[in-house]
Amino acid sequence: MRGTTGRYARIAALTCVATVLLSGCSAAPGSSTATPPTRTSIVNLPTDTGVDYQLGGAYAVPSGVGIVARDSTDEPASGAYSICYINAFQSQPQDAQLWLDSRGDLLLRGADGQPVIDANWPDEMLFDTSSAAKRERIAAIIGATITGCATSGFDAVEFDNLDSWSRSRGALSEQNSLQLAALLVSRAHAAGLSAGQKNSAELGTKGRDAAGFDFAVSEECYRFDECSAYRDVYGDHVIDIEYTDDLRGSFADACADRSTPRATVLRDRELTTPASADYVYESC
Repeated sequence: MRGTTGRYARIAALTCVATVLLSGCSAAPGSSTATPPTRTSIVNLPTDTGVDYQLGGAYAVPSGVGIVARDSTDEPASGAYSICYINAFQSQPQDAQLWLDSRGDLLLRGADGQPVIDANWPDEMLFDTSSAAKRERIAAIIGATITGCATSGFDAVEFDNLDSWSRSRGALSEQNSLQLAALLVSRAHAAGLSAGQKNSAELGTKGRDAAGFDFAVSEECYRFDECSAYRDVYGDHVIDIEYTDDLRGSFADACADRSTPRATVLRDRELTTPASADYVYESC
């Protein structure tokens, strides 16, 4: 589940360094596994502050907020722990033609030969993570965006659509996604960034142990009674975003629940800015 249409990613070339990418550059082309990255504590997510989720556009940080997530095309929030959003397992809408023209073999194809799309986001095409060679190439492309986040001054990254395998019509597996995630987390750690698991509570400890994620970003864990699943793995290093159009009970109920993360925010589904009449922001 994702809550915004304003998601963009910078795409550029990135030199592959074997000692950084671990199982990426150094893996044999036919290899089917990725070596889990070494667990490193790089930047600890604050646990005693409010959070805001600004993927629909950057704006002034609300009072009491010390964690802000913004898109990779925006600048990090000054004075806050800043998380850089990256769509890492599917194509961005504005980059569709680039992928079709120059990276078409990295897109998952159906029996009809057409790219497999995300039914919930029909302007996004799934990446083909089924082979080590393709995962390495995808990681190199997304790696450029990771580097850009670090250069801009972000503290961490979150990788969206980790669960895209579940929308692949059986062509991809959970393991495929974790293998690509391990490469991306290694890139992030090498750039000095912490890496957040986005959604996929069903992974249990695998996101932490197999991919090396440092914290979790959940959408609607209170709504779907999944907060404990994240906190059992990441402790207090969990962020939750609830949405006004599908909230279970009241937001006060969500904040009062003992399983709800301290860093929980209520937003409008489109994650608009305060200039919009649809803008909603509340924080526990």
